[in-house]
Amino acid sequence: MNHLLSLGIDRSWRRKTIRLVAPQDGGGPILDVCTGTADLALGYWKAGRRMSGVHVVGTDFCRPMLDIGDKKRSRAGAADGLELIEADTVSLPFADGIFQIVSAAFGLRNVSDLDKGLREMVRVCRPGGRVAVLEFSMPRIWPLKKLYNWYFHRVLPRIGQTLARNTQEAYNYLPESVGRFPQGDEFTRQMRAAGLKEVTIYPFTFGIAALYVGKK
Repeated sequence: MNHLLSLGIDRSWRRKTIRLVAPQDGGGPILDVCTGTADLALGYWKAGRRMSGVHVVGTDFCRPMLDIGDKKRSRAGAADGLELIEADTVSLPFADGIFQIVSAAFGLRNVSDLDKGLREMVRVCRPGGRVAVLEFSMPRIWPLKKLYNWYFHRVLPRIGQTLARNTQEAYNYLPESVGRFPQGDEFTRQMRAAGLKEVTIYPFTFGIAALYVGKK
């Protein structure tokens, strides 16, 4: 449904994220929190599978989504290089300073305590490592902003309800959660407060999504 509703553009956003925050050979493992069905985790596995010491871990607190990710992992032949663990981002089961990259794609806005989740991501990141957050955002250019708002609030919930055979409330939640999530400079301030520096924003597709990257 994510691929369909974004017309497949979400795949390119993940590829850009992996190019901009690329794994380093010998740099250590990578963690993808709020991994969902493991799309970004699988992308990092593919990017680092020929590198030494690059093991990928995906975590999520939703077991049924991880079960789907497990099937994707098996089909890709990633059983040895990608591990999926049920865990909450606000309380990650890892020691300090392990991962060269800690990422989250379209899931951090669902964390119960955003600041605590960010602090946990920073805690398990290695000194000199990077934290990358890919999230939806609201475009600011008129008339795209008006058109996007109409699609996001009027069209998307109805498509989701029809094709996914889900309640409309499930897809009404998406624009509501995006609207609540801090964007732009507000979110970069939260990343710095969590312990990151050199925080950079990369807008994607006229600002429909944004990648935030900070260094520990």
